[in-house]
Amino acid sequence: MQKKLEPIEAAKQFVNKYFPSCQGALLAGSVVRGEATETSDLDIIIFDENILSSFRQSIIDFNWAIEVFVHNLSSYKDFFESDYQKARPSLQRMVSEGLIIKDNGVIEKVKDEADKILREGPEKWSFEVIKIKRYFITDALDDFIGSNNRAEELMIANTLADLVQEFILRTNGCWIGSSKWVIRELKKFNPDFTTHFVNAFDTFYKIGDKTKVIKLVDEILEPFGGRLFDGFSLGTVNEQNNIKG
Repeated sequence: MQKKLEPIEAAKQFVNKYFPSCQGALLAGSVVRGEATETSDLDIIIFDENILSSFRQSIIDFNWAIEVFVHNLSSYKDFFESDYQKARPSLQRMVSEGLIIKDNGVIEKVKDEADKILREGPEKWSFEVIKIKRYFITDALDDFIGSNNRAEELMIANTLADLVQEFILRTNGCWIGSSKWVIRELKKFNPDFTTHFVNAFDTFYKIGDKTKVIKLVDEILEPFGGRLFDGFSLGTVNEQNNIKG
């Protein structure tokens, strides 16, 4: 079997083979952060003015699984905006951390844009958004407390964990993540809280004890008024008045 190339060399050969006329290319992901595992792939970002629209493709070459994210010199901006609105700056992170594989004078500008977005953080949640999030966390917590069906409890706990990580990060002006990035963003925010969070849910998953999860949820809601059910409404002012009447 052919020897596996070093990540940077494989990335260079990939760019030369598939995108020789591109204006810029970056290698990002776990291999750049020094966190690569046996199953890690190469994340390569391409900037090519001749590409009509962005696309993503997965291939295997040079003995590597490769994920390639292809943009022209303006399409990446739409992804930056979409990621910003979701508070999950995936492309911005990749661009910011990425090692330059090729640059014909375009990479610095894109990196500066990504760094600025990451530095300034996500849009601040309004009072109304926080109130809505409190309600849905309360609703999930009530389901969690009241359930005695193990299969359903597991699914409710998953939902609750996702709602909790989003709430604590967004109310503290932090970016959020999905999958493994949940823990990475939580650690960046507060390592002690992350330990508390993981321990609470791990205890439930292992032995079915809900106490720590319930305590954790109440702790994150308390500064914002605690659990919310009574008096909560969604809809127009007239609809709310009709309910009150």
